[in-house]
Amino acid sequence: MAEPKPSPPLWRYLLFALFGSVLYLLGVALLYGGYGTLDIALLFSLVRPEPVAFAAAGLMTAGLLAKTALFPLHLWLPPAHAGAPPAASAVLSGLVVKGSFFLVVRLWFDVMPGLLNQAAAQILSTLGAGAILVGSVLALRQARLKLLIAYSTIAQIGYLFLMFPVAGGSASPQFGSNLALTGGFLQAMSHAFAKAAMFMSAGLMAEAVGHDRIAELRGVAQMLPVTVFAFGMAALSLIGLPPSGGFVAKWLLLTAVITAGQWWWALVMLVGGLLAGGYMFRVLARALGEAAEPLIPRTPVPRSRELIALALALCSVLLGLLPLRAFDLLQIGRQHASPVACSERHTISTTGHWY
Repeated sequence: MAEPKPSPPLWRYLLFALFGSVLYLLGVALLYGGYGTLDIALLFSLVRPEPVAFAAAGLMTAGLLAKTALFPLHLWLPPAHAGAPPAASAVLSGLVVKGSFFLVVRLWFDVMPGLLNQAAAQILSTLGAGAILVGSVLALRQARLKLLIAYSTIAQIGYLFLMFPVAGGSASPQFGSNLALTGGFLQAMSHAFAKAAMFMSAGLMAEAVGHDRIAELRGVAQMLPVTVFAFGMAALSLIGLPPSGGFVAKWLLLTAVITAGQWWWALVMLVGGLLAGGYMFRVLARALGEAAEPLIPRTPVPRSRELIALALALCSVLLGLLPLRAFDLLQIGRQHASPVACSERHTISTTGHWY
């Protein structure tokens, strides 16, 4: 019997992943050819603004952005999410795209920080702003719940790149850089938990009612109260409402960009939050509405799976209550970040902001 062929969404994902890997490896080859080493500590001191370094940085960044699904290289993500099982979508949104984002951070801040001028930082943040606005608008237009969550992922990824113009040379480098980096990492973690909870909840709803069409989800909260509550808690973090991790992350980013005098990024974040509130309210209003007749699950939903979704959602909210020193774990392996991070944390603690 012939093996089944990969579906078109899978093909698209594989092509983008391959495309990103090829570009990244080409950039690595240029770095090795230009400097004779791939050791991060050595490259930190060797890389300087010259054509080979800019070419390598451009190729590696483009490859990583394709894997991160940053606008406009996001075309693979919505169909991949919509066609994958809920657990796979949760891992894809929560971990896979975040891994390549962390590599972008390591590349620009630990390998070649001398290349991160305001022009490069503004390009990355402009792509992030485009992701926030385009992803949010497209999420508002979706008829299926999983597609709405997928386009929301594109929008939330955009927030991660708004830290670059501040962390890459703000008017107040110690204060602004620390807030921006901490806010970006916290956004990545809170979004990972929230989006995993959303995909798990969406899968449970679709399993119970037989579809994920938003217009026909009325009354599902009466049938799956724990699942809808988990979805709502994750939405709280996604929109950026207190006391969630998403609120603290976005507040740190807002403070950083305003401190740096780049108020236009704050405007983008506020508009993105309003749009996120719009598409989340659209789902919750349907789910919490009264059904014409009581819904009966087509398939019994195990309570254990509902509790897993709820636990993930609660993690996304409780991140906003943790001391931010817990995020020092993200500095492991970043040899050149430690001295700066220590001085920056001291600066923040003396000003009374978060640390």
